[in-house]
Amino acid sequence: MLGALCLACSLALGLSYPTLNRDHGRNLNATSNWHHLGPHKPLNDTELLKRCADERGFDAVTLDEAGTMLFFQGDLVWKGFGSRAEAINASWPHLQGPVDAALRLHHPGANSSIYLFQGQRVWAYAHGHLRDGYPRLIKEEFKGVPGDLDAAVECQPKECVSEMILFFKGHQVLSYDLKTGVLKERAGPANCSAALAWLERYYCFRGTQFLRFDPVTGSVPPRYPLDTRDYFMRCPGRGHGQGARGTHDRCSGQPFQAFSSDDSGHTYAFRGGLYFRVDSHRDGWHAWPLNHTWHDLQGEVDAAFSWEDKLYLIQGPKVTIYRSGQGYQRMEGYPRPLKEELGIEVVDAAFTCPHSKDLYLIHGNTMQHVDLLTKLQGPGAAQAIPHAHVDGALCTAEGLHLFHGPSLYHYASVEVLLAATGPAPAQDAAAIFFKCPAAGGKDGPRGPPHQG
Repeated sequence: MLGALCLACSLALGLSYPTLNRDHGRNLNATSNWHHLGPHKPLNDTELLKRCADERGFDAVTLDEAGTMLFFQGDLVWKGFGSRAEAINASWPHLQGPVDAALRLHHPGANSSIYLFQGQRVWAYAHGHLRDGYPRLIKEEFKGVPGDLDAAVECQPKECVSEMILFFKGHQVLSYDLKTGVLKERAGPANCSAALAWLERYYCFRGTQFLRFDPVTGSVPPRYPLDTRDYFMRCPGRGHGQGARGTHDRCSGQPFQAFSSDDSGHTYAFRGGLYFRVDSHRDGWHAWPLNHTWHDLQGEVDAAFSWEDKLYLIQGPKVTIYRSGQGYQRMEGYPRPLKEELGIEVVDAAFTCPHSKDLYLIHGNTMQHVDLLTKLQGPGAAQAIPHAHVDGALCTAEGLHLFHGPSLYHYASVEVLLAATGPAPAQDAAAIFFKCPAAGGKDGPRGPPHQG
C-alpha cells in the first residue's frame, strides 16, 4: 500500500496541523504545510493504485543508517520516497518477511544498526551485513521483552531522559532502558502496528492511519489520527500539493536568511518561513514550517542566535525568545521590540559563539557587540567588516561562517574577521553544510562543521 513514498521536504507532522476536508479525505488548503517532492511514479500505475486502496497498513517503519525511510509490508520493503518494492531478503539476507517490528538503534562511538523482529527472534544488521551472534532470542537481547511484538522504536535521552526502546504489543507499551536493562510498563498509544521516531517526533501507525504521541506521557495532540495516504504516500486525489520547490530544496542555491546553533549542537537554517535542521542528517534532510517547533511563529526569520538555553528569533523590528528543554516554550511577554531588547532597530545577521555571552549584530557592512549579561548598556560602537551585506551568520567550534547568497565565508574568529582587509574566499554553502553537489558538479566533500 505504500506507493511512491515522497516525504522529502515534507512539512507538517508537528505543531502545525493540517485542516482536513472530511468530504474528500484530503487537504484543500492552498497554504498546506506538507509537500510531496522528488521523483514520482505515474498516477495510473497499477501497483500504486492497488497500494493506495490497501487498508492493511505497515508491518514496520524505521529509518536506515543513512536516514532513508523504510516501509515494510509482507515480504516487501519500500526504501525512500520513490522506489519500487523489493524483497526484504534482498537487503537483509537470512531473513524472510514479514517482520513484526523494526528500529534503528544508534550505538555511541559506533555505527547504527537496524534491528528486525520476527516471532521470538531479532536480527541486527549493519549496512546490510548480519552482525555476529544474530539472530538472537528477543528475551535474551532485551531481558523480559516478549516475542511476537507489534512495533518498536528507539527513544533518545533528550526525549526520554535515558536511552531506551519502546515496545508495543496489543494494549501494552513497555520501555526498556538500554543502560540499566530495566523494563517497565508505561502509558502510550495502544494497538500500534508500526512505530517511528523521526526528527524528534514519535508516530504510531494503525492500518492506514497514524498518531503522533509524546514518548514520555503517551499523550496525543489534537486532530489525530490522520491518514497515511495524505502524508506517507502519494495517492491519486490525495496529498497536499507541490509547493515552492526552490524554497524546500536545500540544494537550490537560494539564500538562507538566518542560522543558529545552541550549546547542545542543534543547528538551524532558516529560509522563507521554513527551517532545516543542519545537524540531523541521519534522519534525512527536510524543510519544516517554523511553527512545527516554535509555536505561533510565522513569517520569515531575519536573524537568530542562542544563549543560555534560549533561542532568540528576530523578525523585522521584533524579537521572540523561546526557552529550550522538552521542546521550545515561548517566554512570556514576547515578541517585543528589538530596540527594547537589544538596543538596535534593524539587523541582517546575529550570532553568538559556543558557551559565550558575546552577541554580535551585523547590519550592512558594520558589526556591533552586545554583552548579554549587561545588555541594558546597549550595543558597542559599529565596526567595519569586509562585506557589504551578509544574509546570515553562524559561529561554531570551527570558527565564524558568514553567508551571502549561495556562498559562505569562513573566518577563524571574530578578531580575524575584524582585521581582514577583504572577504575570505567564497565557498559553496550547500556543498559544505548540506552535502549537496558543488556548483561545478562535484560531490560536496564534507558535511556540516562540528558544533560546539
